[in-house]
Amino acid sequence: MTISRHFEIIYLLLDRKVVTAKELAEHFEVSTRTIYRDVDVLSGAGIPIYANKGRGGGISLLEGYSFSASMLTSDEQEDILVGLQTLAITDVPNAAPILKKVARLFKKETINWVDVDFSPWGSGEKKKQLFNLLRDAIIQQFIIQFRYFNSQGEERVREVEPLQLLFKNNAWFLSGYCLWRKDFRIFKISRMDQVSTTNQTFTLRSTVNAMENAEKQVGESSIPIRIRIASQGAYRVYDEFADHMITKNKDGSYTVTVNFPVGTWLDSFLLSFGTLIEEVHPDYVRERLVKKLDELRYKLDENNSKSRN
Repeated sequence: MTISRHFEIIYLLLDRKVVTAKELAEHFEVSTRTIYRDVDVLSGAGIPIYANKGRGGGISLLEGYSFSASMLTSDEQEDILVGLQTLAITDVPNAAPILKKVARLFKKETINWVDVDFSPWGSGEKKKQLFNLLRDAIIQQFIIQFRYFNSQGEERVREVEPLQLLFKNNAWFLSGYCLWRKDFRIFKISRMDQVSTTNQTFTLRSTVNAMENAEKQVGESSIPIRIRIASQGAYRVYDEFADHMITKNKDGSYTVTVNFPVGTWLDSFLLSFGTLIEEVHPDYVRERLVKKLDELRYKLDENNSKSRN
């Protein structure tokens, strides 16, 4: 948001010559202190912008100055437009009109190269607004509350200081400080339910790299798993696993070696392959899987008998 605000400040000054800090603060819904900080940043970047305080004063550009797109390379212009388009797609306030202005300034056509929908296919409007809720909570530093289902199938209400939205392995995650765990954690968005913003704010803590921390947590509870998947399961193999984990066998099947945490999630994941899965190692993981299949068969047979009666 800061970068887009800087561009619009320049655009407004080119159009109106002089604007007061108060007017800019009201326009962007920030403090005058923030506006003066923006002026310092722009000045440091070589833009001849200055502020005259007192009656009749204001913020303006050096007379005769014009922003030349030639100050930026074509690639830099494209990068700026891509960044603004990404902000516009995720509904950041004012990003869309700024994108149009900057595109005109650069004399470039904006290409609708990406679209982002945070919600699963076929979900309702409430789910689609989740991204905006989380984004606002992160920016405004509000603690959020939600019901969470972990990989063991356990449910618990969590209160979290949200820090960042992450996208990894075809899924969205929220990074934050969990007040229950008293530690930094990441949460898979699809497992979060009844998400709401509280009226409690928080102060940013000394953060850690969310992805590295998550990888460490997963690694500590993981063991090497080796599975063989029939050739008909190629689409699942390449959807789910990285190339270095996959070995294609002479008979067309695939052997995958990967580290996974043993538990309910792994059982469900392996069962999702159905009859495509041909081997599982180590033995105790295979035995867990067979036990789950026996439980499933028993439940299906029992319910089938009840329905007949």
